[in-house]
Formats: sequence, C-alpha cells, structure tokens
Amino acid sequence: MAEERDSKKMVTILSIDGGGIRGIIPATILDFFEKELQALDGDDARLVDYFDVIAGTSTGGLVAAMLTAPNEKGRPLYAASDITPFYLEHCPKIFPQVSAGPFTGIVKTVKQLSGPKYDGKYLHKIIQEKLGTTKVHETLTSVVIPTFDIKYLQPIIFSSFELKNDKDLDVKLSDVTISTSAAPTYLPAHQFTANGKEYNLIDGGVAANNPALLAMREITKELSREDSAFPVRPLDYRKYLVISLGTGTQKQEEKYTAEKAKSWGALGWIINGDSNPLIDVFSQAIVDMVDIHISVVFQALKSEDNYLRIQDDTLSGDASSVDISTKENLDNLIDIGKKLLDKPVSRVNLNTGRNEPFGDETNRDALKR
Repeated sequence: MAEERDSKKMVTILSIDGGGIRGIIPATILDFFEKELQALDGDDARLVDYFDVIAGTSTGGLVAAMLTAPNEKGRPLYAASDITPFYLEHCPKIFPQVSAGPFTGIVKTVKQLSGPKYDGKYLHKIIQEKLGTTKVHETLTSVVIPTFDIKYLQPIIFSSFELKNDKDLDVKLSDVTISTSAAPTYLPAHQFTANGKEYNLIDGGVAANNPALLAMREITKELSREDSAFPVRPLDYRKYLVISLGTGTQKQEEKYTAEKAKSWGALGWIINGDSNPLIDVFSQAIVDMVDIHISVVFQALKSEDNYLRIQDDTLSGDASSVDISTKENLDNLIDIGKKLLDKPVSRVNLNTGRNEPFGDETNRDALKR
C-alpha cells in the first residue's frame, strides 16, 4: 500500500530532448556522467543501473533506445561512450550534404517541396540492424518515448508502464525509434503494423520535444497503482530526481523577426535558408514550457536540487542546425558539449525565457553531486 512505502527512496528520471545531430551535445555529457559512475562502482556500471526511467524524443529517443536495449549478455547494447562515435559515423549518411554550387539553394528548395529533405533509408537500415527484434518490454529499465499519430491526430506514447494497460504498445523498439525521429519535412513518416494495429507516426517532438514532464506523468500514473513497485507516494515530487538534457538552442542571437516573418506564406514558414521556422518555433516552445513548468514545481517544493536541467542557449550558425552533418560541425558540437559541463548550473528566467546562472556550481560538479 502507498502508506507503507519507504519514505527514503528516490525515483530517478533521465530525459533527453530532440534536436537531430545536436544529440551529440547530451551524448557528450552522458559519456562524462557514466564515467563518473564507473569511477564509483566499476567499469561495468551503466546508466540503466541508476535510472528508473529513461525518456527521449526524436534523437533523444534514439539515445534512450541505445542505452536501454539489451545485448546478448543482458547488458546495455551501448555504453554512453559509444553514442558520440555512432553519431560521427552515421550522421553524414543519415543527413547527406549537398555539394555547394551556384544552384544549391534552388536544388534544396525544389527537393523539399517535392518530398522530405532526406529519404530516411539509411537511418531505418542502421536502426533496424542495431536494435533487431527487441521490443519495448525488453528494455533494461523503463523507457518513455513519444511519437505522434497523424491518422488520428493524437500522441502515441510508448511507455514501459503503459504496457500493463495496453499490450498492443509492445512493439519493436526499432519502429518506435524510427517513428520518434521522423521530423516533418526532414524525414518520412513511418507506417507499420504490430499486434493487429496500424500505426502512422511522426516525430514525437511535435508533442513533447522535451519529454521530462511526460516521464514524470508516467511515473505519477504508475505510483497510483496499488501494485506499483516504487516506494514513493503519487505527486510527492520531492522524491523525484530529474536530470534533463537539452540539445542546445539559439537564443542569444536574432533568429527570426516579425518584420521578416510578416510577409511569409506557407513556403516561408517551412523554408528559410537551411532552417524550418515553423518546426523551430513549436519545438522550442514545447521545450521551454516543460522546463518552466518543472522548475516552478520544484521551486515551490523547495527541492530545486532535485531537478538539473543542462541546456546551452548560445548556439549560432551551423551548430544550431538539426542536420548540417559536416565533420567540422559535428566536431564543434562535441566541443560545445564539453564546454557546457564547465558552465554554471542555470535556471530558466520565467520572465525572459533565457537560462541564467544559478549559484557557483558547474554542470560537471552538479552531476558529480
């Protein structure tokens, strides 16, 4: 019964945002974090050993799957240190770049108007090869990965907890990962049939590009069950420990202006140089609203130390893109992730929406703590 649950236990959540190739930023942080845990508990330690839930959207969903899928020995398929090399090897093939030329801009525009920017074939191939037939129930810790069904216009959340209520959601992890990564205009929607049900899915980022709050909701629902294994009361967020990793954003420089946008039609909102303003706007809005909500909850409970959000809002140029997969840009993103570790812990300013330093502790020290 809930009243008998151990009051000392914490529920631990790791959440990873969407952001295309910028997934290298949280991957770099996770590499450091897992090495710190290994220094405490040995080289075999993995992140799944410490988190009750790992949530991820889009590129974050891919990372979540890599960290939680089992290998033939029943341990994680990937260590955190394997994720950045995976991105470096495969991102240039997932997002092949068009050689620069006098008609490059025209070619890109025509291609985007006639179909998704990338065909997704290599992405599907590599995910299916790596994850095989592994299903959601086989992950080594609970996962929460959002997608969106465009046939019925509703979010479909693939959650380890929901399997208790809906066995039909126990589908192949590869299908979930392909679906949550299918960003509109960038990659094709993913259709598949499992357990007699047809799915027509796109990127979970349209519903929850920052899945931290979604993970908290899934835990809250689970704690309400009489047979819950968690010794924590529902809504007792003081017993939640949440680490939320962003993939970076561009806020310190002008991205778009009303002066420019007021003349945009449908095409202008979809294509602006190498950016997609519509996707940029709604994905960032979702990310910030989740961060603001969780920050307020933990501040109200005087439990600010239970929530660590690591995000860089100073990206610019190619680094702020989701798909510029040149070696130079990928290496730069690794460097951004490393430097982010030594930046001070920041909190979102509820008035400006920007991250501002909070105390003298760095993200590196906060993770160690």
